[in-house]
Amino acid sequence: MEAVLLFTAGVLVIVVGLAVSIGLHEVGHLLPAKLFKVRVAQYMIGFGPTIFSKRVGETEYGFKWIPLGGYISMSGMYPPAKPGGKARTASTGFFDAVVQDARTVNAETIVEGEETRTFYNLPFLKKVTIMLGGPLMNLVLAVLLYGVLLCGFGTAQPSTTVASVSECVVSAAEERTECAADDPLAPAAEAGIQPGDEIVSFGGTAVTDWTQMQGLIRDRADTESDVVIVRDGEELTLTVTPMESERPVTDRFGQIVEENGAIVTIPVGFVGISPQYETVQQPVSAVLPAVGENVERVVHMVLHLPERLWDVGVAAFSSEERDPNGPVSVVGVGRMAGEIAATDQIPVVERVASMVGLLASLNVALFVFNLIPLMPLDGGHILGAVVDVFRRGFAKLFRRDDPGPIDTAKWVPVTMAVSVVLLIMGALLIYADIVKPISLWLP
Repeated sequence: MEAVLLFTAGVLVIVVGLAVSIGLHEVGHLLPAKLFKVRVAQYMIGFGPTIFSKRVGETEYGFKWIPLGGYISMSGMYPPAKPGGKARTASTGFFDAVVQDARTVNAETIVEGEETRTFYNLPFLKKVTIMLGGPLMNLVLAVLLYGVLLCGFGTAQPSTTVASVSECVVSAAEERTECAADDPLAPAAEAGIQPGDEIVSFGGTAVTDWTQMQGLIRDRADTESDVVIVRDGEELTLTVTPMESERPVTDRFGQIVEENGAIVTIPVGFVGISPQYETVQQPVSAVLPAVGENVERVVHMVLHLPERLWDVGVAAFSSEERDPNGPVSVVGVGRMAGEIAATDQIPVVERVASMVGLLASLNVALFVFNLIPLMPLDGGHILGAVVDVFRRGFAKLFRRDDPGPIDTAKWVPVTMAVSVVLLIMGALLIYADIVKPISLWLP
């Protein structure tokens, strides 16, 4: 019963954290819109029927039943179809083209005589500022959460102390994990290395961290090497010969590299040891690089999203395993949070830190995904503003009449198509996260 309650608590933490992230994302749109005097009819978290709302001034604030995003409804997202016509409107949320009720309410916000308070009448920089406000709010949240995670809790890092030693060498092609009588001893076991040994140097090179240690082992395949260790306060020198082993090549994002359908491998040294992990608080200077690396990973995933989704679909409808580094839905993230909260294998502090890390990664994903230059995402509206300023700039350069604001209403078919694709993608990921979830196992 306790495990169920903890699992539920973990899911609720992510749901609330996601709702706050979405709410602040929309605040990032709302504040500059208000600053630039744009009339905002609604500020809503969620879509569909309204749960609760309250009007403050000219804006209705509230919550809706479908917690898949949020929106603010601004007057005049589209210019008039012809001079003198009434400006059409749209909301700036994730599925604004689909949520027709929000668009209807928004159309009623244009007050006769206040056409200057419409979005389409804003200059380029003000349009971009409003549309960038949401994603930038998520980026700021990600930086703050990473700051709490890295500088407050610290991160688990491999140390130079040995945690375990493999007894034997088992072929990677075999599924068994236990040693057989004819299996050769692992080089570390044969050399006498034991759990708890602290490695001081390898092959005459002083060891300062585990990553360096891995590199030294891999580069010295079939080469006899002296290993200096500290055991029970005493310094000992052992001799080990790393065994040559074929290991898959991975790219900078940890993905296995393939050529012509075959996994690319390289020969590396192997001794059969794993490190102990220790929590180390990071300096403030480590926060921005960590956020940058996360942004880069998400961008890489977005660029390869079609093939990643194909892999998810194949795994969901077959016996294949899912890629643990592949895309997940909100359901998958909630399940991971529940597993973290319910496990008794790690201390409470580490569970909280893991929750903070999940929320930080979610905000990075919201930042990157909303900048995709397609309607109805924020990046699509930014693209419209960029196209508009170039149209008017070229007209001025060639001394032509001002063509007026770009009619992004013509992009509505694209908006609807993208919305359908996003719905299908979300449905596929939710289904995969239900029938074949990714389990989050922490060291």
